[in-house]
This record gives sequence, structure tokens and C-alpha cells, in this order.
Amino acid sequence: MMANEKQFPMTKEGKEKLEQELEYLKTVKRKEVVERIKIARGFGDLSENSEYDAAKDEQAFVEARIQTLENMIRNAVIIEEDTENPDVVSLGKSVTFIELPDGEEETYTIVGSAEADPFEGKISNDSPIAKSLLGRRVGEEVTVQTPGGEMLVKIVAVK
Repeated sequence: MMANEKQFPMTKEGKEKLEQELEYLKTVKRKEVVERIKIARGFGDLSENSEYDAAKDEQAFVEARIQTLENMIRNAVIIEEDTENPDVVSLGKSVTFIELPDGEEETYTIVGSAEADPFEGKISNDSPIAKSLLGRRVGEEVTVQTPGGEMLVKIVAVK
């Protein structure tokens, strides 16, 4: 591996999900797009053929995504579970905290940027919240820098 290639920390499940997406793009989506290009070519003059242009754009997107996924998978670093420190926030763990003084409980799993999905409660280890919480313990109060300003949280659970 070249020294300047970015590494992508991720869970085993996250890597499998990327591998499944890559497989789908290579075996299904790529063929669909090629077929769309063939059909669009049949519509005649390519200079004014919006179906052809759209299919070519989609092909470029699919090929770029395939390259991105291959790079991420090739440079994946699987996060091993930290069983030594069960109450310490680390990559791959879920952390539950409450915003002080009287906020509601929130739970997030801290993952590598490659598998972050805030809608599924998975936040990147590069995010402001994760950066503030990593290495902290259950019971600690932590000041988190967010785009909306500072917030004080108390860690209530780590799994």
C-alpha cells in the first residue's frame, strides 16, 4: 500500500455493505446503463439526444462510484472491538448521552467516515460530536463543539 493512500476505518459490517454495493454496481447497474446507452443511440443524432447524455452522465457516476468503493475497500482498516475498556467511547461503539441541563437521550454509533449515516444513527469519527466523545468514559461531562455552538453532554452508556 502506498504511504499517501488514505485509510478508511470501518466495522466488518460496514465493509461488507460496501462490498455488496460494489458487486451490485459492477454486475447489475453497469449493464443497465450500457443498455440505456445502446437504446439512446438508436434515437438518432447524438448531439441533441438528451437520453444519451443522461445515460452517459449516469455511466460516469457509476464508474466513479465503483472506483471510490474499490479504493475504500482496498484501504479499509477493520475496527476491532475494544473489550479491555468497555466503558470508554471508541470507534465502533455506540454511545448514549444526554444534553445538559435537561436534554433528551441520544445514541450514536461512532464509525469511520466511509460508513457514516446520520439517519441510521451512525456518525463519523471525524464529526465534531465523535471527536469530543472519543476516549471519554461513562459518567463524564463533555463540552462538544458543534456548528451551532457549544453543548454540554453527559455520557450515560457505552456499548
